[in-house]
Amino acid sequence: MPKLTVLDAKGKKVGTYSIEVTDLAPRINKQLLHDAVVMYQANARQGSHMTKSRGMVSGSTKKLYRQKGTGNARAGSRRSGIRRGGGHIHAIHNRDYSYSLPRKALQLATRMAIASKIRDDQITLIDKLEFSAPKTKEMVGVIKYLGCQNESLLIATAAHAPNVYKSARNIQKVAVQAASDLNAYSVLSARRLVITTEALDQIKQRASENGAKDGAFKTEGAKA
Repeated sequence: MPKLTVLDAKGKKVGTYSIEVTDLAPRINKQLLHDAVVMYQANARQGSHMTKSRGMVSGSTKKLYRQKGTGNARAGSRRSGIRRGGGHIHAIHNRDYSYSLPRKALQLATRMAIASKIRDDQITLIDKLEFSAPKTKEMVGVIKYLGCQNESLLIATAAHAPNVYKSARNIQKVAVQAASDLNAYSVLSARRLVITTEALDQIKQRASENGAKDGAFKTEGAKA
C-alpha cells in the first residue's frame, strides 16, 4: 500500500500515511469530473446579460415613408434591427444557467478529484494546521516550509478554521476549505492540495461508508 509522507508546520517529516487511490473511488471517471466542473462553472455564471429588442428601444413606431412609389426598399419602424439605433434582432435576455447533478454523483466526483491528486503526487499531508490568531506571515512561512510557495494551493482542514482562513485569504492563489465543503471543481482548480491527516481521515471514512452505494451507481448516467 502506498504511503504518503506526513509533514509538520516546519516541513519536517513526522510520519507516513497509508492510503490507496481505490480507498476513495473505485476508478477515476474523467467524464464525471468534466460534468461536475462544467456544472459548478455554470452555476457561478451571473446570467444578467441583456440587450434591447426593437420593442424596448426608444423611437417612433410611425412608418418612415409610404410603401410604394419612392424607389426605396420598403421600411417600417425606425426601431428595426437593421437600422442604426434599432433593437437587436436576436436580443439577449437574462437567464439562469444553474442546474444540478445527482448528489451521489457529485460526492463521488469530489472523491475522484482527491484520488487524482494522490495518483499524480499533487497532495501534501500535514499533521495539523492551527493558529491562535490570524497571522498571514505565519501562513506564508508554513507554505514555504512545505515547499508549495510557487503553486496554487487548496488547504483542506477537518473543520471550519476561521484563523486559518483569515491567515490565508490575502495570499494570492491560496484557498482554504473544510473537508465537508470540498468539491471537484475546487480540488481540481488548485495545482496542489494541502490537507491535514484528520481531514483525509474524514474523507476516507466517508468513502468507506458510501462504498457499497457508489459501486452500484452508474457514473455514465450522470452526464449533464
